[in-house]
Amino acid sequence: MKIDLSGKRALVTGATGQLGRVMARTLAACGADVAIHYRGNEAKADELEQEIRALGCRTLKVQADITDKASIFAMKDKISAELGEVDIVVANAVIQYSWASVLEQPEEDYESQFRSCVMQSVYLAKAFLPGMMTRRSGRLIGINTESSMQNLPGQSAYVAGKRGMDGVYRVLAREVGETQVTVNQVAPGWTISERDREEQTEHSESYERTVALKRRGTDQEIANVVAFLASDLASFITGAYVPVSGGNVMPAI
Repeated sequence: MKIDLSGKRALVTGATGQLGRVMARTLAACGADVAIHYRGNEAKADELEQEIRALGCRTLKVQADITDKASIFAMKDKISAELGEVDIVVANAVIQYSWASVLEQPEEDYESQFRSCVMQSVYLAKAFLPGMMTRRSGRLIGINTESSMQNLPGQSAYVAGKRGMDGVYRVLAREVGETQVTVNQVAPGWTISERDREEQTEHSESYERTVALKRRGTDQEIANVVAFLASDLASFITGAYVPVSGGNVMPAI
């Protein structure tokens, strides 16, 4: 048994980011053609294109503002015309900002998190799900966070955006389920990325003490779960929030 995405077309938003690039590579390694979304890092998008082509898959880089409906629909049209209809959407992009306490956090940071977490998800659903529903096949996978369950000081804008996103995904899973389209979320813990390896910041004793597995996860471990949920192996999983955090957070029944 293996994850086989041959013949599928995937879109990863924020594909040039630390986690996004590994997700894009992993989906391609499983056989999927991959649309590489980026906002400003065209150099990394070019690099990813070369890597994915080397794996024998088709690819397309596409620039878009994920907080703007018209931009997302234009991205959808470009992908459909040049790569084909999308079967797998991974909503990974998010606006970065500096964390502060609720009393000190600028109000615009709450707005940015709402736009990039909630409205990105809504726009992607409106753009890509109708085609999936007609074909009675498709995957929408949102990248959430363990922070949604932690609610730690300084996280308020991020948590607010991601918890709002969680509500959209859970409702959407019920609304489209009868068409066999699945809607799920992957919630990484504090993940080791390429930047950590370059800067040798892979370990944090204070964080690792709180994790059941006593270590930080890797970007590849996150991408593996995304690939699984994108595959036919996960055909009867929908509406799930899946922490990939080594047991640092554990949803309860």
